[in-house]
Amino acid sequence: MSDERIASPKAREEDRVQETTLRPRSLDEFIGQTKAKENIRIFLEAAKARGEALEHVLLYGPPGLGKTTLAHIVAREMAVRITVTSGPALERAGDLAAIITNLGQGDILFIDEVHRLSRVVEERLYPAMEDYALDIVIGKGPSAKTIHLPLPRFTVVGATTRIALLTAPLRERFGVVHRLDFYDQEEMRSIVTRSAELLDVRIDQGGVEEVSRRARGTPRVANRLLRRVRDYAQVRADGVITQEVAREALRMLEIDSLGLDDIDRRVIATIIQKFGGGPVGLDTIAASICEEADTIMDVYEPYLLQLGFIDRTPRGRVATKLAYGHLGIPYEKEQPLPRLL
Repeated sequence: MSDERIASPKAREEDRVQETTLRPRSLDEFIGQTKAKENIRIFLEAAKARGEALEHVLLYGPPGLGKTTLAHIVAREMAVRITVTSGPALERAGDLAAIITNLGQGDILFIDEVHRLSRVVEERLYPAMEDYALDIVIGKGPSAKTIHLPLPRFTVVGATTRIALLTAPLRERFGVVHRLDFYDQEEMRSIVTRSAELLDVRIDQGGVEEVSRRARGTPRVANRLLRRVRDYAQVRADGVITQEVAREALRMLEIDSLGLDDIDRRVIATIIQKFGGGPVGLDTIAASICEEADTIMDVYEPYLLQLGFIDRTPRGRVATKLAYGHLGIPYEKEQPLPRLL
């Protein structure tokens, strides 16, 4: 369900095609994430000055914020090849061995969803990252032989939305660790303006403001909304995106003034209307809206937390006064519990 949402930060097939065109190609073009960007710039320049491979890099944070883009920029800045894979795609140790034995000096191995690596693959990755060597077992039983294969010094760039699920040994092998945060409104305006120019979309400042304000602080969502609003403007408004055109297009898409869609509103409405505002467990919320608990945690919750609409407590999720106000539901303060005699 989440992948079908227009406001979902998770990549869809249409995004993969468009992001190749819209993706920044250098750190100078990359908008936002100032702290992470400047630190990475320093590490890149230092590695290039020493003629060494970059240290292993771990990027974490909600989906759609630029982790894959930064990995490609790192490869381009270092003038090396990048090989892209993901945790679920590396099912066996042999899958990993086939990839890393084809890496050259300084090359980048980008592993998306690195927290989903299987234990056997992860254990094979440790010596490759730390000692730049791979032990390959040939044959079975008493006649089996182990070949110690030296590897060129390469860089693993890992990306994850769930850093807490990374094992401590794997996390410790990354020398550079950065969190990517949601973008502020000024950064989102710059991203929408840049994307409109690259897509040759006619949009005025009001249109930029409306799209960027509803993009959930996420470039991937902003670009997707821009394309959908462009379609609406082409059919209904002579191809020009004004504030009114953007507002009407997004209303038809059921994206409200803060970028929440129907499922976001169902999450907070469920907490408020079915469970008295909480606290309520994540699995219970998931069952109530027919969604996976991991999807709620990875896709829906980060932005709702950013808005201050829900709180995480030891007993479960709680809807805040802001959430009540956004849905137009009267907020009643919790009544004190009766005293025990």
